Amino acid sequence: MAAIDGLPPLREVITTHGLAAKKSLGQNFLLDLNLTAKIARQAGDLSGCDVLEVGPGPGGLTRGLLSEGARKVLAIEKDSRCLPALAEIAAHYPGRLQVIEGDALEVDPLAHLTPPIRVAANLPYNVGTELLVRWLTPKDWPPFWESLTLMFQREVAERIVATPGSKAYGRLAILCAWRAEAHIAISLPPEAFTPPPKVSSAVVHLTALPEPRYPADPKVLERVVAQAFNQRRKMLRAALKGAAPDIEDRLLASGIKPTDRAETIGLEQFCALARNIAAG
Repeated sequence: MAAIDGLPPLREVITTHGLAAKKSLGQNFLLDLNLTAKIARQAGDLSGCDVLEVGPGPGGLTRGLLSEGARKVLAIEKDSRCLPALAEIAAHYPGRLQVIEGDALEVDPLAHLTPPIRVAANLPYNVGTELLVRWLTPKDWPPFWESLTLMFQREVAERIVATPGSKAYGRLAILCAWRAEAHIAISLPPEAFTPPPKVSSAVVHLTALPEPRYPADPKVLERVVAQAFNQRRKMLRAALKGAAPDIEDRLLASGIKPTDRAETIGLEQFCALARNIAAG
């Protein structure tokens, strides 16, 4: 497709600005502007929202978000080579695109955004999970964002939406299910990207819940879940023996058999156990 907005096709942009994807930055570019617009639409009606985008690269998703009507896009880009291409997009959409050069793990975007805020990003593979965990574990809840529309490796996407009893079920699934509604919105084969990664990808859409599904102290819940899944093949009475001296009694009081394993335990039971342990 030539364009969605009168700007040059992305292949031309990449050639003009010498933007070969860098493996060290976890870059794999989506060049199909039909596809980037489709991903932007998964974020919902953007006309009244500011959108945070991490790792815009040559700006394919950026253009999708703007053409779909985002009030403003704040794009954080670590690769200075991409800045001229993004500047051309900013000129085409006056006052609607702000670009910050920097590392998304270090930049605080909130000074530049006005609620309601949504996050949409083809996340660099090397920081995607860390950013998601940060967005799901702020000091206060609800968070600054209404929704997250994020590209991950397919394996990570499956871990986000996994249910008890599946191989993919673990800490990430519990963290997401506790505070958000999550589903896989789009699946993408390697050949959709330049260069093609070795794995398939998927776009996950998460909507923030007004409050966590079940009451629990976040730090206690995280600690209990981490201990349980760090030794996921062990029975919980063994995996959690350091969590409390009377862990078997606490497991039973939370409706969990001490002989169960972490991958069979649902979110509600983990929250009950966290409350029990926090009570001392």
